[in-house]
Amino acid sequence: MRLLVLGTAAGGGVPQWNCACPGCAAARAEPGRRRRHASIAVEAGAGRWYIVNATPDIGEQIEECGPLHPGPERRATPVAGVILTDAELDHTLGLPRLREADGVRIVATGAVRSALSAGLRLDRVLAPYTRLTWTDLALTAPEPLEGGPLEVQGIRVSGKRPRYAVELPDAAGGDDAWVVALRIRDRRDGRAVVYAPALGIWPDELDRAIKDADCVLVDGTFWDDEEPRRTGCSSRTSTEMGHLPITGPGGTAERLADVPAARRLYTHLNNTNPLVDPDDAGHRRLAASGIEVARERMVIEL
Repeated sequence: MRLLVLGTAAGGGVPQWNCACPGCAAARAEPGRRRRHASIAVEAGAGRWYIVNATPDIGEQIEECGPLHPGPERRATPVAGVILTDAELDHTLGLPRLREADGVRIVATGAVRSALSAGLRLDRVLAPYTRLTWTDLALTAPEPLEGGPLEVQGIRVSGKRPRYAVELPDAAGGDDAWVVALRIRDRRDGRAVVYAPALGIWPDELDRAIKDADCVLVDGTFWDDEEPRRTGCSSRTSTEMGHLPITGPGGTAERLADVPAARRLYTHLNNTNPLVDPDDAGHRRLAASGIEVARERMVIEL
């Protein structure tokens, strides 16, 4: 299995257009510190890639990764579709940027599809441009991805709705899987990756999913629970915003240190997170436990 890390930032990216915090200011001064919205691409077969989450940066992310470039025919693209972990704007605003395609395949939970269709009216807006094909993301057992060698399963990690969907009716069947982690496994050799860019809880099912995973990428939005309030970006704590912090009580670093996966990485960093500074001591603290901070344009071979 091959993964491309397309972006590693939380909503707004680094720098965020209206923010002059130290992380954003440093990224403006040093372009090498810039981070696009969190996303990965996974190879679903020879020349077939699925992008996980369609961020506002999706066009630039594709342009910066050679394997995702079109060709050799004029409008042939290796992008086979999009898998969504949630319906948040920073993970879905890239879908209209794919409207030049003949069709766009979207794999998502019922709750996420309902929000995009009823809340954002995405089907209606994009109908004059392209055809959306929806596939339900399996939650109870892994299912093959487009009949290829990969299988994918969603793991519910939060019932937090996007703000625009708070008052929408429940999805058909009572689906409340608003935020999921993904477990993607290659049936040819059993290699598996777990991708969880937003973690409101760490359920037992997630523990089971990662116990034999080869690579795990998890939510690193905030360094500690008080970071949002301390930096003034929110009146709520990290956990109240739907993100388990990296350190402190309930932090994920201790759990991640015990995960047997060969590669363990944090992604989805907020612009206030000290880890956006490559020289911050937090990197060395994590490295002592074998944990990395994902870098954009990383290629991960499993």
